[in-house]
Amino acid sequence: MNIAERIEAIKEKMEKAALRSGRKPGEIQLMGVSKFHAGEKIEEAIKAGLMLFGESRVQEALKKYPVLKEKYPKLCLHLIGRLQRNKVKNINGLFDGVQSLDRDELIRALGNAAAELNDKNKTLTVLLEMHTGEESKSGYPDEDALSRAVELVLSFPGLKLSGLMTMAPFTQDKNAIRQSFKKLFAARARLEQRFPQTDFSCLSMGMSNDYEIAIEEGSTLVRVGTAVFHAGEPQ
Repeated sequence: MNIAERIEAIKEKMEKAALRSGRKPGEIQLMGVSKFHAGEKIEEAIKAGLMLFGESRVQEALKKYPVLKEKYPKLCLHLIGRLQRNKVKNINGLFDGVQSLDRDELIRALGNAAAELNDKNKTLTVLLEMHTGEESKSGYPDEDALSRAVELVLSFPGLKLSGLMTMAPFTQDKNAIRQSFKKLFAARARLEQRFPQTDFSCLSMGMSNDYEIAIEEGSTLVRVGTAVFHAGEPQ
């Protein structure tokens, strides 16, 4: 299967998962995770209709995406990996969003950088990452910490909060994976009650090995790399 065929197969599985859970397939976005993949492969995915991509490393994205974004103005790029503070200055102008916002010092650094943009009307979309699985994973540990982070994000006009993200444990235990996604969904519901005027519409959860479960548990954005770019059948 080529990349276009794999994307089509993934979308079919996404649609079936949405319908199984009583949802509309159009509610869920597919993000292509392009880390370690060359610009030519990314362009194949773009030509197949995929316009939302995620990268884990700022330096790698800087080598690939400036040319692609100039060629495809509608292309949208999010950072999904852990962001170091010394790389914050490289975010604006290249990335449209940061999904891995996992600590207060990073919120402050991004907020201050966004405030320095010449275009006062431009904002950086951000998601707050919640720790719901393995101890090694990053993210805010609980809803109280998330609430404080929400307040901090809202204090910076250059940041636009759009929802939450998480990484489920990498395991064959589907129940453990499902519980991770349920935890994020429940956290979102309670945050919506605490902050009724704030946008939490995006739930970024689910990767190549578990995106169907994630959709069943309420994901609105799945981050799929292996099943899009690697040869073989989509997982």
